[in-house]
Amino acid sequence: MDPRNIAIADLTYDLPEDRIAQYPLFKRDEAKILVFRDGQIRDRQFCDLPNELPKNTLLVLNDTRVVHARIPFRRVSGALIECMVLSPEQDRSMEQALQGMSPVRWWCMVGNAKRWKGEELIAEKGGSALKAVRIEFHDGEHLIEFSWDGGGSFLEQLDRSGEVPLPPYMRRTAEVSDDNRYNTVFGERPGSVAAPTASLHFTPEILDAIKSKGISSERVTLHVGAGTFLPVKADTMVDHAMHSEQVRIPRASVVQLLEHLGNGPVVPVGTTALRTVESLYWFGADLALGAEFTQLKVDQWRPYAAKPPVPVDKALRAVLQWLEKNALDAVAGSTNLLIAPGYEFRLADGLITNFHQPKSTLLLLVAAMIGPQWRTVYAHALANGYRFLSYGDGSLLWRKR
Repeated sequence: MDPRNIAIADLTYDLPEDRIAQYPLFKRDEAKILVFRDGQIRDRQFCDLPNELPKNTLLVLNDTRVVHARIPFRRVSGALIECMVLSPEQDRSMEQALQGMSPVRWWCMVGNAKRWKGEELIAEKGGSALKAVRIEFHDGEHLIEFSWDGGGSFLEQLDRSGEVPLPPYMRRTAEVSDDNRYNTVFGERPGSVAAPTASLHFTPEILDAIKSKGISSERVTLHVGAGTFLPVKADTMVDHAMHSEQVRIPRASVVQLLEHLGNGPVVPVGTTALRTVESLYWFGADLALGAEFTQLKVDQWRPYAAKPPVPVDKALRAVLQWLEKNALDAVAGSTNLLIAPGYEFRLADGLITNFHQPKSTLLLLVAAMIGPQWRTVYAHALANGYRFLSYGDGSLLWRKR
């Protein structure tokens, strides 16, 4: 199957509004987890996860953290103008840009933009005033210059003036509890505007139980962008432009992935971690084929190009050689990788993930992992009281060999 020809209308299902979780459960690991393997479905709780993973599993975790990326401003008229911070104007990593000092320029989505007449907006909160001036508009995004008096980084200003950017399908404003619950217990690299939601179910106790069983884990980073919420509007995927997201993979994680080959399953936690490790392979494959790069870059259609196949071990060794040549301790860059039915997985043997929106690229990824039986899985979840989307329940999906 060529993913370019996939009609997104074929990747949909009916999701009742009342099945979309508006709040998390009281305890993270009380969530349900649907286990799918070899056509069979079993219902478990997330606290059972350590018993569902073979001892020789390698988990891949995304250690990004969600920032207070939604900033509410009020015009003199009282009209609410919301700026959703997306990416820095300059080509810099999210983490570096968030440490910027006043003034800084970021590309943003602006809610109620038609009401903004171009005057300076001010958000006052916690004794600090954050100012915003619109510089330009391009392709649906606004370039905003933010400034503030005194010291402190832009990240500190967001912490004071911004809010947790809950997804649009949560019909409520962010609350204090979301600061904690819309982040993972192991997230440490700020830069996301959305959570790697499959990881929200993990607790320190589950991580300890996994480690005690001898299951290893590695950390990678993908800073989740607002594009993850955008529905596919094109009739077929050939006309869909996949959103770009920043990634970072430490050298130690590349080594661990290479050494783990043939020794057990690799299971990314979340679609973000999966896209990161698969992007790492394609970056290494191009390096092995003689390409030259200054940073990781993967186009959405790269896996479907007619190029010679590259063994996984050769691709990962090419990455390590590139790191050594450039005296780097991590691979960093961006990926637009699109994973859809027809994709051949190189590293991932399974996936821990939540239940995703109809007509989304995330649902395409699930369909690539388990094939047409995604419909059976989702029908079972709907019929058996599973909660959907970001604060919903999870699943452990094993790829058919």
